[in-house]
Amino acid sequence: MPLRVYKAVSVFSTLFAILAIVVGFVTLDAATNRGTADLAAVDPLVALVGLGVMVLGAVVYAFSTRFRTAGMGPDGGETDG
Repeated sequence: MPLRVYKAVSVFSTLFAILAIVVGFVTLDAATNRGTADLAAVDPLVALVGLGVMVLGAVVYAFSTRFRTAGMGPDGGETDG
């Protein structure tokens, strides 16, 4: 049962991270008018929300790939010595 739960959490957290990155880029794109807006025309609140969503996605992905269960193989570079 724990391996099944781990796999489900791993899949859904990766899916959430990917969606967060895409939503963050779309939000940042909307805030900067597809990168063509003058600096005065950029909506800083929406731009910061977009960047925050991208950072959230990156953090979720980093933590979801960090943990391993007993059924998974060891990393190639790590030793137990």
